[in-house]
Amino acid sequence: MPYIDITKTLKEKMDVWPGDSPYTYQSTMSISKGDTVNVGKIEMSSHTGTHLDAPYHYDQKGMTIDEIPLEGVCGECLVVDARDHPIIKEDDILRLDLKGIKKILFKTTADIHGHKYEDYPVFSEKAATVLGEKGVQLIGTDAPSVDPLTSKTLPAHHAFRKGDVLILEGLALHHVDPGTYELIALPLKIQQGDGSPVRAVLKEM
Repeated sequence: MPYIDITKTLKEKMDVWPGDSPYTYQSTMSISKGDTVNVGKIEMSSHTGTHLDAPYHYDQKGMTIDEIPLEGVCGECLVVDARDHPIIKEDDILRLDLKGIKKILFKTTADIHGHKYEDYPVFSEKAATVLGEKGVQLIGTDAPSVDPLTSKTLPAHHAFRKGDVLILEGLALHHVDPGTYELIALPLKIQQGDGSPVRAVLKEM
């Protein structure tokens, strides 16, 4: 079966978290200018586009991105339809059959452009807690974060941390049907990194 790309394209003028470094790509060597090769320099936040949060991002004692085991970001996953849910709540989780499910992705929009940073669906603290209690090891969302833009306490992040649940944010799921897939979402191996862009793909099982 073909792979389904669920990664946002990194490009100039893309939306980034307010205050983060904008994405830029600068050519430093160019064949058209007489160089032997084309080489570019990239600048961006470690949480640009489709990215994986390391627990260290919101917990000084948490795992850094290079310490996350590969099996934590690869394997069978469930994609669920969570559109029209401004807040994903405990009851929304309890309605799901999560028996044997270790990874779950929440599709919250069918819009190719995704969500704006000023308005996107988030998780309640209790919903995050229940997901950890049910043995889920990774959750993904097509929203920029699991907590509101203005949150200073990050209750969902910390509830996921307590449950040892990894957080994958900024996915592109508008073209994906709910169902069971194989997920591959590998971060860069950045020493002591707080997060990393990933190339996330699904494969039908």
